[in-house]
Amino acid sequence: MLHPTPKLKETPSQTAGPYVGIGMTPNHAEIGGVFAEDLGSTMIFGEVAGERITLAVRVIDGTDAPVTDAVVEIWQADAARRFVQPMLPDNHSVPPFTGWGRQPANAEGVTTFKTVKPGPVPGPDGRMQAPHVLVWIVARGINIGLQTRLYFEDEAAANGADFVLNRIPDPRRRQTLVARKEDGGHYVLDVRLQGENETVFFDV
Repeated sequence: MLHPTPKLKETPSQTAGPYVGIGMTPNHAEIGGVFAEDLGSTMIFGEVAGERITLAVRVIDGTDAPVTDAVVEIWQADAARRFVQPMLPDNHSVPPFTGWGRQPANAEGVTTFKTVKPGPVPGPDGRMQAPHVLVWIVARGINIGLQTRLYFEDEAAANGADFVLNRIPDPRRRQTLVARKEDGGHYVLDVRLQGENETVFFDV
């Protein structure tokens, strides 16, 4: 060959980068004029049935340091076991409860959502799942958004029969998805990205 093909270096992986938080939560990044408030920052817009709760999702890296540039989204049913369906004819109106939230992490790696405790919804086997919240996490260094779930410490009986939790063979690993209950309807879930007690993530 007159012109041999040189060996090329591997292309670096693309990550969410520091700009994902700016684009998804511009007001938090002190960029005004895009939205009146960041999308997903409020989940309740009126009278909603059910127990009002606060969810705190704390994102921690493999060295136990907080991931301060994480953005967390949650999606859940309401207390009556219904999900908001965006394809309904009145999808342009704001429902009193959206079932979806998005929050950036603070300096401690914590995102906080004011919501209602979800009711149980049917699982793949037709039986009711334990009350839970779907969680999606992005941050610098994460190539693809991480999917996991949040269950509730005070729903032990339902958790013990849950279809998804029981697909995790090690009972100790199931506990990485269970949020501890604190005073005043406050639940805390530590999401550990790596290391000991790493959170269970789902390939969906």
